[in-house]
Amino acid sequence: MATAAAPVWSVDPRTGKPREQVAVEATAAEVDTAVRAAHAARAPLADRAVRTAFLRRAADLLDEAGEAVIEAADAETALGPGRLTGELARTTYQLRAFADLAADGAFLDVRIDHADPGLAPPRPDLRRYKIPLGPVAVYAASNFPLAFSVPGGDTASALAAGCPVVVKAHPDHPATSELCAALLRRAATDTGLPEGVLGLVHGLQAGVDLVRHPLITAAGFTGSVRGGRALYDAAAARPHPIPFHGELGSLNPVVVTEAAAGERAEQLGAGLAASMTLGVGQFCVKPGLVLAPEGAAGDRLLTALTAAVSNTEPGVLLDHRMRDAFVDGVRTRAELPDVQAPVTPGAGGEHTVSAGFLTVPAARLTTEGPHDLLLEECFGPVTVLARYTDDAEIAAVLARLPGNLTATLQLGEAEGAGSDGTGRGAALLAGLTPLAGRVVVNGWPTGVAVAPAQHHGGPYPATTSTSTSVGGTAVERWLRPVAYQDTPPALLPPELREDNPLGLPRRVDGRAEGA
Repeated sequence: MATAAAPVWSVDPRTGKPREQVAVEATAAEVDTAVRAAHAARAPLADRAVRTAFLRRAADLLDEAGEAVIEAADAETALGPGRLTGELARTTYQLRAFADLAADGAFLDVRIDHADPGLAPPRPDLRRYKIPLGPVAVYAASNFPLAFSVPGGDTASALAAGCPVVVKAHPDHPATSELCAALLRRAATDTGLPEGVLGLVHGLQAGVDLVRHPLITAAGFTGSVRGGRALYDAAAARPHPIPFHGELGSLNPVVVTEAAAGERAEQLGAGLAASMTLGVGQFCVKPGLVLAPEGAAGDRLLTALTAAVSNTEPGVLLDHRMRDAFVDGVRTRAELPDVQAPVTPGAGGEHTVSAGFLTVPAARLTTEGPHDLLLEECFGPVTVLARYTDDAEIAAVLARLPGNLTATLQLGEAEGAGSDGTGRGAALLAGLTPLAGRVVVNGWPTGVAVAPAQHHGGPYPATTSTSTSVGGTAVERWLRPVAYQDTPPALLPPELREDNPLGLPRRVDGRAEGA
């Protein structure tokens, strides 16, 4: 007798109570159907003009349905209309930015080197560009129900590359996922594409089945180290392994110099409090470890941070499982020797958590031991202030950190100008650079600008690859180069023909054309 498919419920995190049944978990057969539909959509999506129109139409439909989308997302995440209004704007901006990228065609990286028999050895005629991999699996994030979920950056960049997408919805916002998927499918049909260009499945096992499906060619993931690593291993264990671009976790260390604390302790305390509690501490770039000086300047910073965090209202996390993990995590950390809690983080009520921070001598983090727990991400509104006595302690702690999405350096005015006579600013910057994909100076890491020069990634376990999931170069994850050698002109794809019928920017014999 067949087992009934498990229901998928939309849950209100403010109460922990189910709102409605949204769907059922996908069976292996249903995952197969979604992937095959995506595979069949490759040919119509190959037309760059069509996918450009598709992405722009998707952005327009999301804007038109904005009120309903924000209402659905808030009901499932408790992130609030203000935060979600900004996230929706970011999401539609991303879609339009990738539409522009698809229309421009520079991402194809067309390169032509004409034959040169005079070289030793002679060079053949070589023409290279990039082609889409094929159907892509996208795993939606819990903390960004729009910008890193069904209509988010992974989906937008894959579609811009010409890759159909099957999304594995996150269980924290299934209704929002269904609504956004319906809007993207409508955009597809409005622009002449099959609905199967964007598939959606629910369920933990469906996510495993998806990454193992032989027609899936790559995957993008944003989530936990445990979940991401399991899928990464599954992708690598396939008979034909595929690229797995996973964002798994990040501590996002901050170094505050004594000069910086002496010049602006109050400003730093307020800024750190705002950054670590933003979105109830549920940002992947939340500063989770701050190296701050001992002494009077560091004490002023601690006092300012205490005042700012104490004024933060309790908040609701994305689900009660995360709430329980946060409460348990901060309690276990606070029980370690020499750890103090100037503002105690933890349970703020039956369904909420309160923000706080912990302090510890930095020397406790320089060698292996139970305090290593403080070097692991704790998802929620908490940070650890490690008080150092000298630069040697800073270096020793940094040497023990894993890879991160960001690293932040707060410098004094003379250190930032390179005029303090010690070169300390440059030395600290050089020490942080190997740890992260984005290094922030005299700012805070929360807030990831969507821009061509952005890099949102970092050494493992921050991510499983060297690519970015934000910015135009995110499209490169879904492409592979192919070169044609001595190919008859009539057989070349239009992108590589001598007369450049598509008007693409390219490099010919080393010189840029049409850029």
